[in-house]
Amino acid sequence: MAGCKERAEVAESVTLPLSITLPAGEVHAAMNAPQRRVPGDPGTTERFLLPQHIYYFVTMYADDEWKVMYTLHSEPTSEQWIKRRYSGTLQTDGDSIYEYTEHINLMMSYKRTDGQVYAIASAVPLTFNKSMSAVRSMDDLLSLTFDASSTTVQQNLQHIYTSPYNYKVNGSYYGAFSTIGKRAQTMNLMLYHVAAKVDIKWNVVDTMRINLSDPSEAVRLTYMDARRLYNGNAYCFKPLRNTVAELPSSGYDIHIVTQTDEGLWWEGRAYFYTIPYTVEGEKRYFPLQMLMRTNGTSGTGYQLTLNQPIDTTAAFVPWLRGNFNLTKPLENKSETKTIGS
Repeated sequence: MAGCKERAEVAESVTLPLSITLPAGEVHAAMNAPQRRVPGDPGTTERFLLPQHIYYFVTMYADDEWKVMYTLHSEPTSEQWIKRRYSGTLQTDGDSIYEYTEHINLMMSYKRTDGQVYAIASAVPLTFNKSMSAVRSMDDLLSLTFDASSTTVQQNLQHIYTSPYNYKVNGSYYGAFSTIGKRAQTMNLMLYHVAAKVDIKWNVVDTMRINLSDPSEAVRLTYMDARRLYNGNAYCFKPLRNTVAELPSSGYDIHIVTQTDEGLWWEGRAYFYTIPYTVEGEKRYFPLQMLMRTNGTSGTGYQLTLNQPIDTTAAFVPWLRGNFNLTKPLENKSETKTIGS
Protein backbone atom coordinates (compact mmCIF):
# COMPACT_ATOMS: atom_id res chain seq x y z
CA MET A 1 0.00 0.00 0.00
CA ALA A 2 3.01 2.29 0.26
CA GLY A 3 6.07 2.33 -1.97
CA CYS A 4 9.58 3.21 -0.75
CA LYS A 5 12.51 4.24 -2.94
CA GLU A 6 15.26 4.19 -0.34
CA ARG A 7 16.42 1.43 1.98
CA ALA A 8 16.51 3.98 4.78
CA GLU A 9 12.80 4.57 4.38
CA VAL A 10 12.15 0.83 4.60
CA ALA A 11 14.25 0.64 7.76
CA GLU A 12 12.11 3.34 9.35
CA SER A 13 8.79 1.67 8.52
CA VAL A 14 6.61 -0.67 10.54
CA THR A 15 4.12 -3.26 9.31
CA LEU A 16 0.61 -3.29 10.77
CA PRO A 17 -1.25 -6.57 10.08
CA LEU A 18 -4.98 -5.93 9.67
CA SER A 19 -7.66 -8.61 10.16
CA ILE A 20 -11.34 -8.11 9.20
CA THR A 21 -14.07 -10.21 10.86
CA LEU A 22 -17.89 -10.38 10.79
CA PRO A 23 -20.31 -11.82 13.36
CA ALA A 24 -21.92 -14.84 11.67
CA GLY A 25 -23.03 -18.45 12.02
CA GLU A 26 -23.50 -21.43 9.73
CA VAL A 27 -22.86 -21.38 5.98
CA HIS A 28 -25.38 -22.52 3.42
CA ALA A 29 -23.13 -24.44 1.04
CA ALA A 30 -25.11 -23.72 -2.11
CA MET A 31 -25.32 -19.97 -1.53
CA ASN A 32 -22.09 -19.32 0.38
CA ALA A 33 -24.37 -17.46 2.78
CA PRO A 34 -23.69 -17.48 6.54
CA GLN A 35 -26.66 -18.24 8.78
CA ARG A 36 -26.89 -16.46 12.09
CA ARG A 37 -29.29 -17.07 14.93
CA VAL A 38 -30.83 -13.74 15.84
CA PRO A 39 -30.10 -12.68 19.46
CA GLY A 40 -33.23 -12.96 21.57
CA ASP A 41 -35.07 -14.85 18.85
CA PRO A 42 -34.36 -18.58 19.28
CA GLY A 43 -35.53 -20.89 16.55
CA THR A 44 -35.13 -18.51 13.61
CA THR A 45 -32.11 -18.02 11.41
CA GLU A 46 -31.02 -15.66 8.71
CA ARG A 47 -28.69 -16.00 5.77
CA PHE A 48 -26.13 -13.33 5.00
CA LEU A 49 -24.03 -13.16 1.86
CA LEU A 50 -20.29 -12.99 2.36
CA PRO A 51 -18.86 -9.60 1.34
CA GLN A 52 -17.22 -9.29 -2.04
CA HIS A 53 -16.00 -5.73 -1.47
CA ILE A 54 -14.00 -4.28 1.41
CA TYR A 55 -13.07 -0.60 1.60
CA TYR A 56 -10.32 0.42 4.06
CA PHE A 57 -9.40 3.83 5.47
CA VAL A 58 -6.36 4.25 7.75
CA THR A 59 -5.87 7.49 9.66
CA MET A 60 -2.77 8.72 11.48
CA TYR A 61 -2.35 11.59 13.90
CA ALA A 62 0.17 13.98 12.37
CA ASP A 63 0.76 17.73 12.63
CA ASP A 64 -1.85 18.05 15.36
CA GLU A 65 -4.67 16.55 13.30
CA TRP A 66 -6.03 13.25 12.06
CA LYS A 67 -5.25 12.57 8.42
CA VAL A 68 -6.32 9.71 6.15
CA MET A 69 -3.00 8.18 5.12
CA TYR A 70 -4.12 5.04 3.24
CA THR A 71 -7.20 3.86 1.37
CA LEU A 72 -7.72 0.47 -0.25
CA HIS A 73 -10.47 -1.47 -2.03
CA SER A 74 -10.19 -5.26 -2.09
CA GLU A 75 -12.54 -7.83 -3.62
CA PRO A 76 -12.49 -11.04 -1.57
CA THR A 77 -13.94 -14.32 -2.79
CA SER A 78 -16.04 -16.65 -0.65
CA GLU A 79 -13.03 -19.00 -0.32
CA GLN A 80 -11.11 -16.23 1.44
CA TRP A 81 -13.52 -16.18 4.39
CA ILE A 82 -13.17 -18.80 7.11
CA LYS A 83 -15.40 -19.60 10.03
CA ARG A 84 -13.94 -19.74 13.53
CA ARG A 85 -14.90 -19.23 17.14
CA TYR A 86 -14.39 -15.79 18.61
CA SER A 87 -12.51 -14.81 21.74
CA GLY A 88 -12.13 -11.16 22.67
CA THR A 89 -13.98 -7.99 23.64
CA LEU A 90 -15.81 -7.14 20.41
CA GLN A 91 -18.24 -10.07 20.40
CA THR A 92 -19.46 -12.73 22.83
CA ASP A 93 -16.82 -15.36 23.50
CA GLY A 94 -17.58 -18.57 21.65
CA ASP A 95 -19.71 -16.92 18.96
CA SER A 96 -19.11 -17.91 15.37
CA ILE A 97 -17.47 -15.28 13.21
CA TYR A 98 -16.15 -15.07 9.68
CA GLU A 99 -12.62 -13.87 9.15
CA TYR A 100 -11.16 -12.53 5.93
CA THR A 101 -8.02 -14.60 5.60
CA GLU A 102 -6.11 -12.22 3.35
CA HIS A 103 -4.53 -10.05 6.02
CA ILE A 104 -3.61 -6.56 4.89
CA ASN A 105 -0.16 -5.35 5.86
CA LEU A 106 -0.03 -1.58 6.20
CA MET A 107 3.40 0.00 5.85
CA MET A 108 3.96 3.24 7.73
CA SER A 109 6.64 5.18 9.54
CA TYR A 110 7.20 3.90 13.05
CA LYS A 111 7.60 7.54 14.15
CA ARG A 112 3.84 7.96 13.77
CA THR A 113 2.58 6.09 16.77
CA ASP A 114 -1.20 6.64 16.84
CA GLY A 115 -3.62 5.50 14.17
CA GLN A 116 -7.16 4.32 13.50
CA VAL A 117 -8.65 1.92 10.95
CA TYR A 118 -12.13 2.22 9.46
CA ALA A 119 -13.62 -0.31 7.04
CA ILE A 120 -16.74 -1.16 5.06
CA ALA A 121 -17.65 -4.64 3.80
CA SER A 122 -20.44 -5.23 1.30
CA ALA A 123 -21.82 -8.02 -0.85
CA VAL A 124 -22.46 -5.47 -3.62
CA PRO A 125 -20.28 -2.61 -4.86
CA LEU A 126 -21.00 0.76 -3.26
CA THR A 127 -20.95 4.25 -4.72
CA PHE A 128 -19.64 6.91 -2.34
CA ASN A 129 -20.31 10.64 -2.36
CA LYS A 130 -16.61 11.21 -3.10
CA SER A 131 -13.76 9.14 -4.45
CA MET A 132 -11.68 7.22 -1.92
CA SER A 133 -8.58 9.18 -2.92
CA ALA A 134 -10.41 12.42 -2.05
CA VAL A 135 -10.96 11.30 1.55
CA ARG A 136 -8.08 13.11 3.27
CA SER A 137 -9.23 14.37 6.66
CA MET A 138 -11.26 12.99 9.54
CA ASP A 139 -14.12 15.28 8.52
CA ASP A 140 -14.01 13.77 5.02
CA LEU A 141 -14.10 10.29 6.51
CA LEU A 142 -16.97 10.81 8.94
CA SER A 143 -19.06 12.59 6.31
CA LEU A 144 -18.56 9.76 3.81
CA THR A 145 -21.86 8.32 2.55
CA PHE A 146 -22.91 5.56 0.18
CA ASP A 147 -25.76 5.80 -2.30
CA ALA A 148 -28.70 3.75 -0.99
CA SER A 149 -31.14 4.75 -3.74
CA SER A 150 -30.73 1.77 -6.06
CA THR A 151 -32.91 -1.32 -5.75
CA THR A 152 -29.77 -3.49 -5.71
CA VAL A 153 -28.38 -1.74 -2.64
CA GLN A 154 -31.77 -1.65 -0.88
CA GLN A 155 -32.15 -5.41 -1.33
CA ASN A 156 -28.66 -5.99 0.07
CA LEU A 157 -28.65 -3.66 3.09
CA GLN A 158 -28.37 -6.67 5.41
CA HIS A 159 -25.09 -7.54 3.68
CA ILE A 160 -23.36 -4.21 4.43
CA TYR A 161 -21.13 -3.90 7.49
CA THR A 162 -19.03 -1.00 8.78
CA SER A 163 -16.98 0.06 11.78
CA PRO A 164 -19.08 2.59 13.77
CA TYR A 165 -17.04 5.70 14.56
CA ASN A 166 -18.23 5.95 18.17
CA TYR A 167 -17.82 2.32 19.27
CA LYS A 168 -15.33 2.45 22.09
CA VAL A 169 -13.53 -0.23 24.06
CA ASN A 170 -11.81 0.89 27.26
CA GLY A 171 -12.61 4.50 26.39
CA SER A 172 -11.00 4.55 22.93
CA TYR A 173 -12.25 3.96 19.40
CA TYR A 174 -12.13 0.23 18.96
CA GLY A 175 -10.23 0.44 15.67
CA ALA A 176 -7.34 2.38 17.19
CA PHE A 177 -3.75 1.12 17.22
CA SER A 178 -0.32 2.23 18.37
CA THR A 179 3.17 1.26 17.28
CA ILE A 180 5.96 0.58 19.75
CA GLY A 181 9.27 1.22 18.06
CA LYS A 182 9.28 -0.95 14.95
CA ARG A 183 6.61 -3.33 16.21
CA ALA A 184 2.82 -3.17 15.91
CA GLN A 185 0.10 -5.49 17.13
CA THR A 186 -2.32 -7.16 14.73
CA MET A 187 -5.34 -4.92 14.23
CA ASN A 188 -8.50 -7.05 14.61
CA LEU A 189 -11.49 -5.09 13.32
CA MET A 190 -15.00 -6.51 13.74
CA LEU A 191 -17.59 -4.94 11.43
CA TYR A 192 -21.30 -4.54 12.21
CA HIS A 193 -24.56 -4.00 10.32
CA VAL A 194 -25.17 -0.51 9.01
CA ALA A 195 -28.94 -1.10 8.51
CA ALA A 196 -31.56 -1.69 11.20
CA LYS A 197 -33.57 -4.89 11.23
CA VAL A 198 -37.37 -4.62 11.35
CA ASP A 199 -39.18 -7.83 12.35
CA ILE A 200 -42.95 -7.81 11.77
CA LYS A 201 -45.40 -10.42 13.05
CA TRP A 202 -49.16 -10.29 12.47
CA ASN A 203 -52.13 -12.34 13.57
CA VAL A 204 -55.87 -12.17 13.03
CA VAL A 205 -57.57 -13.28 16.25
CA ASP A 206 -59.37 -16.60 15.92
CA THR A 207 -62.84 -15.19 16.55
CA MET A 208 -62.49 -12.76 13.62
CA ARG A 209 -61.15 -15.19 11.03
CA ILE A 210 -64.65 -16.32 10.11
CA ASN A 211 -68.07 -14.87 10.77
CA LEU A 212 -70.90 -16.99 9.33
CA SER A 213 -73.65 -14.55 10.28
CA ASP A 214 -71.92 -11.53 8.76
CA PRO A 215 -69.06 -12.55 6.41
CA SER A 216 -68.19 -8.90 5.71
CA GLU A 217 -67.02 -8.61 9.30
CA ALA A 218 -64.57 -11.50 9.00
CA VAL A 219 -60.99 -10.25 8.86
CA ARG A 220 -58.19 -11.29 6.53
CA LEU A 221 -55.09 -9.21 5.89
CA THR A 222 -54.70 -8.87 2.14
CA TYR A 223 -52.10 -6.10 1.87
CA MET A 224 -49.16 -4.86 3.90
CA ASP A 225 -46.38 -2.55 2.76
CA ALA A 226 -43.44 -0.95 4.53
CA ARG A 227 -43.42 2.46 2.88
CA ARG A 228 -41.22 5.50 2.37
CA LEU A 229 -38.06 3.84 3.60
CA TYR A 230 -34.83 5.82 3.58
CA ASN A 231 -33.22 5.74 0.14
CA GLY A 232 -30.84 8.70 0.09
CA ASN A 233 -27.14 8.92 0.86
CA ALA A 234 -26.44 6.95 4.05
CA TYR A 235 -23.54 7.56 6.40
CA CYS A 236 -20.91 4.85 6.31
CA PHE A 237 -19.55 5.21 9.85
CA LYS A 238 -22.40 7.12 11.55
CA PRO A 239 -25.35 4.74 10.98
CA LEU A 240 -27.67 6.55 13.43
CA ARG A 241 -27.03 10.08 12.16
CA ASN A 242 -28.99 10.02 8.88
CA THR A 243 -31.55 12.83 8.66
CA VAL A 244 -34.22 14.15 6.30
CA ALA A 245 -35.75 17.62 6.18
CA GLU A 246 -39.28 16.23 6.45
CA LEU A 247 -41.07 12.92 6.35
CA PRO A 248 -40.88 11.90 2.67
CA SER A 249 -44.05 11.59 0.61
CA SER A 250 -42.41 8.76 -1.32
CA GLY A 251 -39.43 6.47 -1.03
CA TYR A 252 -38.43 2.85 -1.27
CA ASP A 253 -41.29 0.44 -0.46
CA ILE A 254 -41.19 -3.22 0.54
CA HIS A 255 -44.19 -5.47 -0.20
CA ILE A 256 -44.84 -7.80 2.74
CA VAL A 257 -48.33 -9.18 1.97
CA THR A 258 -50.35 -8.95 -1.22
CA GLN A 259 -53.86 -10.15 -2.07
CA THR A 260 -52.44 -13.25 -3.77
CA ASP A 261 -50.57 -14.37 -0.62
CA GLU A 262 -53.39 -16.49 0.71
CA GLY A 263 -51.13 -18.27 3.17
CA LEU A 264 -50.42 -14.95 4.91
CA TRP A 265 -53.97 -13.62 5.20
CA TRP A 266 -54.42 -14.58 8.86
CA GLU A 267 -50.94 -14.81 10.31
CA GLY A 268 -47.35 -14.53 9.28
CA ARG A 269 -43.96 -13.06 9.95
CA ALA A 270 -41.45 -11.15 7.82
CA TYR A 271 -38.34 -9.09 8.35
CA PHE A 272 -36.40 -6.58 6.35
CA TYR A 273 -33.48 -4.21 6.78
CA THR A 274 -33.62 -0.46 6.35
CA ILE A 275 -31.57 2.66 7.07
CA PRO A 276 -32.71 4.41 10.28
CA TYR A 277 -33.16 8.16 10.04
CA THR A 278 -34.52 11.15 11.94
CA VAL A 279 -36.64 14.07 10.82
CA GLU A 280 -35.08 17.50 11.33
CA GLY A 281 -36.86 19.80 13.75
CA GLU A 282 -38.70 16.96 15.49
CA LYS A 283 -37.88 14.51 18.20
CA ARG A 284 -35.29 11.96 17.23
CA TYR A 285 -37.57 9.31 15.81
CA PHE A 286 -37.08 6.50 13.34
CA PRO A 287 -40.37 6.71 11.39
CA LEU A 288 -41.58 3.44 9.94
CA GLN A 289 -44.74 3.57 7.86
CA MET A 290 -46.96 0.54 7.37
CA LEU A 291 -49.92 0.46 4.97
CA MET A 292 -52.44 -2.33 5.62
CA ARG A 293 -55.72 -3.37 4.03
CA THR A 294 -58.13 -6.17 4.89
CA ASN A 295 -60.60 -8.26 2.92
CA GLY A 296 -59.23 -7.20 -0.44
CA THR A 297 -60.32 -3.58 -0.04
CA SER A 298 -58.80 -0.87 -2.19
CA GLY A 299 -58.08 2.75 -1.38
CA THR A 300 -55.81 4.14 1.28
CA GLY A 301 -56.29 1.36 3.81
CA TYR A 302 -54.89 1.88 7.29
CA GLN A 303 -51.64 3.82 7.24
CA LEU A 304 -49.69 3.59 10.46
CA THR A 305 -46.54 5.60 11.16
CA LEU A 306 -44.55 4.10 14.00
CA ASN A 307 -42.20 6.56 15.67
CA GLN A 308 -39.39 4.63 17.31
CA PRO A 309 -37.15 6.82 19.50
CA ILE A 310 -33.49 6.18 18.74
CA ASP A 311 -30.35 7.19 20.54
CA THR A 312 -28.22 8.90 17.89
CA THR A 313 -25.17 8.64 20.15
CA ALA A 314 -25.39 4.83 20.21
CA ALA A 315 -22.93 2.78 18.18
CA PHE A 316 -25.16 0.02 16.83
CA VAL A 317 -28.34 0.15 14.77
CA PRO A 318 -31.48 -1.18 16.50
CA TRP A 319 -33.52 -4.31 15.98
CA LEU A 320 -37.22 -3.40 15.92
CA ARG A 321 -39.97 -5.92 16.51
CA GLY A 322 -43.65 -5.22 15.82
CA ASN A 323 -46.63 -7.42 16.67
CA PHE A 324 -49.99 -6.67 15.02
CA ASN A 325 -53.11 -8.33 16.41
CA LEU A 326 -56.00 -7.61 14.04
CA THR A 327 -59.45 -7.64 15.62
CA LYS A 328 -61.59 -5.77 13.06
CA PRO A 329 -61.52 -4.60 9.43
CA LEU A 330 -59.02 -1.81 8.94
CA GLU A 331 -60.45 1.64 8.34
CA ASN A 332 -59.32 4.10 5.72
CA LYS A 333 -57.40 6.41 8.01
CA SER A 334 -53.89 7.33 9.08
CA GLU A 335 -52.46 7.27 12.56
CA THR A 336 -49.11 7.95 14.19
CA LYS A 337 -48.03 6.03 17.25
CA THR A 338 -44.90 6.34 19.34
CA ILE A 339 -43.53 3.06 20.60
CA GLY A 340 -41.23 2.52 23.53
CA SER A 341 -37.51 3.02 23.29
